[in-house]
Amino acid sequence: MNLELISKKDLLDSTGISYGQLYRWKRKQLIPEEWFIRKSTFTGQETFFPKDLILARIDKIINMKDDLSLDQVAGKLSPSLPDYELRKSDLLKRNIVSPVTLHRFAVHDPENTVYSFELILYFYLIDQLLQAGDMSMEEGERLLETLKDHFPKFDGKSCELIFIRKMGVSSFALLSLPSQLFFEKGVKVVARLSMTECIEQLKGKLV
Repeated sequence: MNLELISKKDLLDSTGISYGQLYRWKRKQLIPEEWFIRKSTFTGQETFFPKDLILARIDKIINMKDDLSLDQVAGKLSPSLPDYELRKSDLLKRNIVSPVTLHRFAVHDPENTVYSFELILYFYLIDQLLQAGDMSMEEGERLLETLKDHFPKFDGKSCELIFIRKMGVSSFALLSLPSQLFFEKGVKVVARLSMTECIEQLKGKLV
């Protein structure tokens, strides 16, 4: 799974933003430090970016910055989890997570149980994959365990969720960005999800 990169020059040309804007957005933490990838080329050291991620991020910044300050935009785009809680009953009323998913993964929790944003994020991810038909309930249980065990280790840094399957056997992984992965023949990548993008989506629904 080769990560497609775009050079800084091509990025500036294709988006129309300036060098100054790019680095101002970096200083404001609108663009993660780890997306600035230094590589050796025949002309010397050049900066590259993960193409799909940076183009999507710049498009969001441009669309948001007319209505919000850069600090407000940074808050919406940050991979850090907000200090936000919601009761199980309200999670259902607002249709954030389906009743089927909560019945399977939170069946013993009373309706007045209060969930952190982090746990809501886990339920939300599982629900999205289940509703897309990409994952079984049993796989959802293993994904929930994987997220609980490993996602907090990233401590606000960008990461991706990788969901693969080979000959009916599935696996999950969380990895830092940017990254390149290469799998043996026969491995199907069921889903590759940016956790930052999922956090942004959930913030839009909740906060």
